[in-house]
Formats: sequence, structure tokens, C-alpha cells
Amino acid sequence: MPAPRQIAVIDIGKTNAKLVLLDAQTHEQLAVRSTPNTVLGDDIYPHADVERLWAFILGGLKELQACYGVDGISITTHGATAALVAHDQLALPVLDYEHAGPEETALEYAAVRPEFNETLSPRLPNGLNLGAQIFWQSRAFSDRFAEVTHILTYPQYWAWRLTGVAASEVTSLGCHTDLWVPNAGRFSSLVVEMGWQPFFPNVMPAATVLGTLLPDIAEQTGLSAETPVACGIHDSNSSLVPHLGAHEAPFTIVSSGTWTICMTVGGDTAGLDAERDSLANVDAFGRPVPTARFMGGREFDMLVPNAAEPSDADNSRVVSDAIQARPSFVPGVGPFPHLVGRWTHDEAQLSAGERTAAVSLYLALVTQACLSLCGLGREIIIEGPLARNRLYAQALARLTGVPVRISADATGTSLGAMMLFKGAAHLLAGGEAVAPLELEGFEAYASHWRQTVRPH
Repeated sequence: MPAPRQIAVIDIGKTNAKLVLLDAQTHEQLAVRSTPNTVLGDDIYPHADVERLWAFILGGLKELQACYGVDGISITTHGATAALVAHDQLALPVLDYEHAGPEETALEYAAVRPEFNETLSPRLPNGLNLGAQIFWQSRAFSDRFAEVTHILTYPQYWAWRLTGVAASEVTSLGCHTDLWVPNAGRFSSLVVEMGWQPFFPNVMPAATVLGTLLPDIAEQTGLSAETPVACGIHDSNSSLVPHLGAHEAPFTIVSSGTWTICMTVGGDTAGLDAERDSLANVDAFGRPVPTARFMGGREFDMLVPNAAEPSDADNSRVVSDAIQARPSFVPGVGPFPHLVGRWTHDEAQLSAGERTAAVSLYLALVTQACLSLCGLGREIIIEGPLARNRLYAQALARLTGVPVRISADATGTSLGAMMLFKGAAHLLAGGEAVAPLELEGFEAYASHWRQTVRPH
């Protein structure tokens, strides 16, 4: 079969879902469809609206096929999510990881979860540890859990619905789940002791072509029944794919969206701190990648209701008057999980530009704190929405002292998912270099922020 040229990427983020059609040779984005990723509260717990997403995927594929043609399908999704399947349907709804249900069994779970030095996975709140979700579901809904035949991590759930082939994959198994041992490439003691291993299908590389479309899916969408579907990949790891082998290690990728995730490829996991939301992710080749993160996109949206491009005067006033946001506005995550977010000034009195400037500098300072945990590469490449925030990039360049580049790719995680297919051209440029911020008083501003912020 010839390598697919026009690849549709199903890209499900925590806030929005997209269907992106990319040219595998030129990396051109041919078309994009998007929809909010809604959470439903009409069942036993808040859960993903998978049937709405499924209708969006099928309708989008039909449109893309009619307008452009689709030769292959790849998938990338957010982490901390799995589908508990009973034969050909869900045994339980797909849990929203922000739901507090797993806290109900937190003490019991603490007694069985592995130590950090085994999984390099910190204990996180609510359902952010996939193991905690499964443990709670198995206890709270034991009758329905008894029907489970497969546990599918989220990209592989959608691949299974498209192809009928069930698989597991390491980038989703290895993202703060408590289920995987990154340095050994195997399931953790938790999976073995709880008897869950039979529920996980065989582990396949993200780039594996699992199979082709089920006949009814081909008929509904108009795609060929021979259309190949890739196994799929966790979204922050998808952002790494175009860069693997393209830069001198160690190098740092800042993947942004709802989460801002700092990953230092070729870095050392020794600096990770289980109490500060740092962990080892696992890349598409199964290698541990030291990682630290915070909910940067969520915080920006919370703090800047009406974003505006800050002027030089806005930037100067924020720095000269020491107008600062202090962590953390999303509790329990990030490098300062125990601090309560606050402003040093009345934010209601700030202009839109001043507020945008202050929060952009705040995100850069929290990113620097993340890099103290996962390690600082020889260069930093910013992916996703933060690549459009020039003040953030300039401040990060000044704070770290290493070259900072803005990714030339506008499609975020979708490019990496597309590149899982063999034959996709590796044309990624280094990206535009950003000059370090030149703003009088910024070093003192940053120093004051760090002195007033303590992780514990």
C-alpha cells in the first residue's frame, strides 16, 4: 500500500476537539474542523460526551473526504483518560479526570499505588492519575466493572472504534498514570497486583497501523475501506515527534494548550519532584522524558477575560509597578501546588493590555520554575497557542539564557500525529528565534517574584 498523502488527524484536547487534514509531504494544513469538548453530568459521574465526539468525527471525515480526499487517519488526545469497554460497548462512561470521585477512595489507593521511584508518576488530585480513576471505578461501580473486557487509553479507544482492533500504547500508559514503569518499559506493580493486566491489550508503537476502517465506518464517511488508521499518541508526546532526531540533545519542548507542558528530551529524571507535578513522560520510542507542567492555558483564560496585545507602555508599567500574578490559580497542580493564586494589585483596575502583559510574564516565570525540575535544554521550542504570545517567549528567553524558538507549525499536536505514518516528510524547520526581552527592571521584577514564591 502506498504511503498516505492526505492524513486526517483526530485531535481531542481537554477543551476543544479538532479534525485536521494535513498533507504528509508539504505539512500544509488543508482543512480543519473544530468543536468544544463538552462534559456531561447526566449519568453516574461527569463524563466525556463520546457520542457527540463520534458524530463530529464521522461527519468531519465525510466532509473532508468529499472536499479533499482522505488517505489515512491518525489520532492524538489528552491524557489521564481511558475507556472501560465491555465487549463492543462502554462498561462505564469515560470519566472526566477533573471529577473528584477518585478522592473518595484516596486512602485505599494510597496503600496500593507504587512509589514515585518506580513509576516517576506523582500523586495528583481527582482523576489525574489514571490508576486512581480505575481503582475508584472498580470499587464504586463494582458490578459494572466486573463486565470490563478491555481498558483502552483514549487515543486507542477511538482507533478501536474506527478499526475494531484493540491496542495499548506507551505514551498514554506513561503519562502520570501509576500504571507504567518508564525506565523498564513494563506495567507497574499496581497493574499486576490489582489483576488489571489482562484488560490491557497488547502494547503497540504509536506509529503502528492498527488496521483499516470497519466497513460500516467506510460506508458512513465515503472513505475507502482500505484507509489505514494509526494506533495514536498522547498529545504532549505528539508535539515531540517532529523534533525527535532534529535537535542536539538535550532540548526542551514547551507544549501549550489547556496545559503548559515542559519536556526535556535527553534530560535527566533525577531532578523530578513528586510534590511539584513533575514526572517522566514516555516518548513515541518508549524512552522516559523528564517533564514538568502546569495549567497555563486554563490560568490564562481565567486571568485574562479579554486578551489584548500589550503595548511597550503596558509592559513597562507592569514591570515598574511590580504588578504580578502569584501562583497557583488552579489548585493542586503545577510546581506550586499548595499555593493560592493572588494578584499583587487590584486586577480590575488594569487595562486589558496590562493584564495580558502581567499574565504573560507570570506564565514565563512559572515555566522557568518547571524547567528547574525537568531540566533546561540547549534550546527551547514553543508549540501551540503560547507560540503566538511574543512577550511570553521573549521573557522566557531572558529568564533562561538559552535560545528560544517559536514552532513554525501552526497545527500544534496534529503535525506529530500525522508524522506517525511512514513516508511523511520530516520538513520541520527550527522555527523563528525570539530575541530576549529588553525591558528595564525585568530582572529585579523576576527576582522579586521568585523570592516571594515558595513551593511548599
